[in-house]
Amino acid sequence: MSATKQLDHAAPPLASHSIRALVGGILAIVLPAALWFAPLHLDLTEKHALAIASFMIIAWITEALPHAVTGIIGCYLFWVLKVVGFEAAFSGFADQTPWFLFGAGLIGMMAAKSGLARRLAYMIMANVGAGYSRLLLGFILSSFLLTFLVPSGIACVIIMAAIAVGVMEVFGLSRGSNVGRGIFVTLTYTAGTFDKMVIAGASSILGRGLIEKGAHIQVYWSQWLLAFAPCAVITIFFTWRLIVWMYPPEKEALEGGAKFLKESLAKMGPWSGDEKRSLLLMLIGTAFWATDLIHHISPAIIGIGIGLLAAVPGIGVLNQEDLKRVNYLPVFFTAAAISMGNVLVQTKALDAMTAVMFGWMRPLINNAYSIAVVPYWTAFFYHFFLGSEISMLATSMPPLLNFAMANGIHPLPIAMVWAFAAGGKLFAYQSGVLVAGYSYGYFEAKDLLRVGICLTVLESLVLLLIVPFYWPLIGIR
Repeated sequence: MSATKQLDHAAPPLASHSIRALVGGILAIVLPAALWFAPLHLDLTEKHALAIASFMIIAWITEALPHAVTGIIGCYLFWVLKVVGFEAAFSGFADQTPWFLFGAGLIGMMAAKSGLARRLAYMIMANVGAGYSRLLLGFILSSFLLTFLVPSGIACVIIMAAIAVGVMEVFGLSRGSNVGRGIFVTLTYTAGTFDKMVIAGASSILGRGLIEKGAHIQVYWSQWLLAFAPCAVITIFFTWRLIVWMYPPEKEALEGGAKFLKESLAKMGPWSGDEKRSLLLMLIGTAFWATDLIHHISPAIIGIGIGLLAAVPGIGVLNQEDLKRVNYLPVFFTAAAISMGNVLVQTKALDAMTAVMFGWMRPLINNAYSIAVVPYWTAFFYHFFLGSEISMLATSMPPLLNFAMANGIHPLPIAMVWAFAAGGKLFAYQSGVLVAGYSYGYFEAKDLLRVGICLTVLESLVLLLIVPFYWPLIGIR
C-alpha cells in the first residue's frame, strides 16, 4: 500500500484534528486567564494552580499543542509565576515513571531492530494454521505476545500490518474483503487493548505511576498481570469468535498462507546474535517482573535496567544512532503530567478539582459491584472528549485517587478499573493506535464502532465478575 493512499485515507481525522486544535488553542488561553482573575472563594495560590492546570488539561484534550510541549509549558508557568518552586514544578522529572517509559522504549526498539518481534510473530502464525479462523487466532496471539516485547501499540500495529499486507497479497484479496477487514480491525483494536492488561504501554505505565504517587501504594507488574489475566484470556477467545462471525471469509480455504509465512520465516535465516541477546534480556526482564511480588523490586527499576543494558555495547543491540532516534516526547509528557498532579496536591487545588469532577459519583459507589461498573463507564464516556489515552489518565487519575481516599474507598481497585477503561474505544480519534491501523484502509469507521461496542461491553461484564470475586483473592480489595 502506498504512503499516499495511507495519508489520503487518514485525511478526515487530520482535518477534524486541525479544527479541534484551533478551538482548543483559543480555549486554552481564554479560560485559564478568566480563572486566574476570577473572584473565587479560593486561596490565591490554589486558584492560580487551577488556572495553569486548566490550560494544560484543555490543551491536552484538544491537542492544541504537542502533549510534551504543553506539559513543559505548564511546569514552566507553575515555576515562573511563583505558584510553587522549581523543584515542585518539575518534580515529575525526578519520578521513576517517565524513566520506566524510557526504558520500555529502549526494550521495544531492541526487539524491533534485532528482528526478534517479527520472528516470533511469524513463528506463532506459521504454527497456528493456514485457514482464516486459525490465521486470525495467530494474529491475536501474536499481538498479545508483542505487548510484552514492544511496549508501543503503534509499533505493534506496524509490525503486524506488514505481515498482514503480505498475507493479503498472497490471498489476492482487496481492501474491501471480509478477510482484510477482519484481520486489520483485529490487529488494530487488540494492540490498543492488550497494553492495558500488562504494564507495558505508555498508558498503563503512566496509570501505575500515578497510582503509586497519588495513593502511596506499591503496584507490582505481576499483580497487574494477574488482575487482568482473565480479561486477556476471555478477550482473546471472544475477539477470535466475534471477528469470524462478523467477517466470514469469501472462501474458507485460503491457499498459500502457510507457505508465505514459512517462506518469510525462512528468509530471516538462522537466529542472529542480536536476536539471541535481545531474547535473553527480555527473558531476564520478564522473569524479574513476574516474580516482583517475591523480591519486591520495583518494575520501573527492572524496566530501566533492561533498557539500559540494551544500549551497552557487547550486551545489547542498540548503538548511538539508535539512541538519537528515541522519541523522548512521551517521557517528557509523562513527567509533566506527574508534576501537575504534585503541584495540585501541594497547593490543595486538587480538593476543589475533585469536588467538581467526581462529587456526583459518591452515592453510586457503595459496593464492589459498583466499583467495577461506575468508574469503568465514567472513564469510557470521559474518553470521548480526549484524543489520547495518556492525556485522559493524566487529567483524571489524580482527582479520582483524591476522591477515593477522601471518601474511604480503597484507591487501588477503582484506579485500576479506571486505567483499564482507557482501552474501551469506539472512534479512531481516541487513540493514535487506532489512527495507525485505520490509515491502512482495510476497514471503515463503522467496523471499528461495531467491534468496539462488543468488546467494551464484554470487558465491563468481565470486570463485574472479577473485581468483587477474583481480585480479593490476589490482594486487591
